[in-house]
Amino acid sequence: MAGEQGATSMADFEKSLDELEKLVRDLEQGELSLEQSLTAFERGVKLTRECQQALKSAEQRVEQLVQNSDGTLEARPFSADDAG
Repeated sequence: MAGEQGATSMADFEKSLDELEKLVRDLEQGELSLEQSLTAFERGVKLTRECQQALKSAEQRVEQLVQNSDGTLEARPFSADDAG
């Protein structure tokens, strides 16, 4: 079931990202009324926060495999410090 929840989360993320891209295009075209622009902007801010939260959640689930000195592999949570 956890896999299904992750898949739903990813689908929601993709849907939110697509909607956010559409809002940006609509705002850039400049054809919306002031009220429509404000509504689109507010929706965009909400979507941005939701996407950031989804990315943060995904980042927390990422693990890396590390080879120990005895040759065995161990899964450890990934941290940004390990990337460099």
